[in-house]
Amino acid sequence: MAEIGFYHLLRTGPDQALPQLLGRTLKAGQRAVVRCASAERVAALDTALWLTPDPDWLPHGTSQTGNADLQPIWLTTDDEAPNGARFLFLIEGAETARLEAYERVFDLFDGNDEEAVAAARRRWVAAKAGGHSLAYWQQTQRGWEKKA
Repeated sequence: MAEIGFYHLLRTGPDQALPQLLGRTLKAGQRAVVRCASAERVAALDTALWLTPDPDWLPHGTSQTGNADLQPIWLTTDDEAPNGARFLFLIEGAETARLEAYERVFDLFDGNDEEAVAAARRRWVAAKAGGHSLAYWQQTQRGWEKKA
């Protein structure tokens, strides 16, 4: 079963929140897949990760750049892990039918969007029913605070 963390974004969007989480993933010696809801978001995130100042180096790729097996971080709209990642990041309501393929799943959702919050609640209920280990993190002034 996967360990799933729900990350309630209240202060920033995923472009600002993801770099720190991805940096920690790489420091832990893990690979990541970031599943986005649209190709436009993949392209925007690709640019944002190259330009992030902290951490200053987040090596990653997309289907446009290729060589998935060489990429520590893979950005995609597909439900795949061609880089062998065991960590999955879901943004903008993207979902996976393959929770069991991952050790950890990070579900980042916009806490200022009622529909996104309702959808995250539905994903929480489904994951709990599936027997996964769940945690809820809320973005605060001081950073991430674990609530459940």
